[in-house]
Amino acid sequence: MGRLFSITLEGNFYSCRHCRTHFALSEDIISESFHSRHGKAYLFEKVVNVTVGDKEERMMITGMHTVNDIFCIGCGSIVGWKYDAAYDKSQKYKEGKFILERFKVLGPDGSTYVVIPETQVGSDADDP
Repeated sequence: MGRLFSITLEGNFYSCRHCRTHFALSEDIISESFHSRHGKAYLFEKVVNVTVGDKEERMMITGMHTVNDIFCIGCGSIVGWKYDAAYDKSQKYKEGKFILERFKVLGPDGSTYVVIPETQVGSDADDP
């Protein structure tokens, strides 16, 4: 397991929905308009308190990417993925960035994102 980092800025961080381990600061959000198989997601510049899984190729709406699933170091839940490589030139900005799925995190105000089955996206996907 990795070292546990604590973000001390009250109300300014995203954390694990299950164990409340801190993941990222609001200021590190690049975009709030991404999607995953379970609904909406955030793109972050950096996250802490996650372990990175094995690389795998994944076809997404914006093309083929090499990604690694990321897991909470507090409870082991999969919380999103890290972009390792993008094959389309227009998607290179994602390399080294992280996706946190909204329904798996608590927002800065402690709120949760609820998945409504009728609105789920059918596969891992991100907005063009």
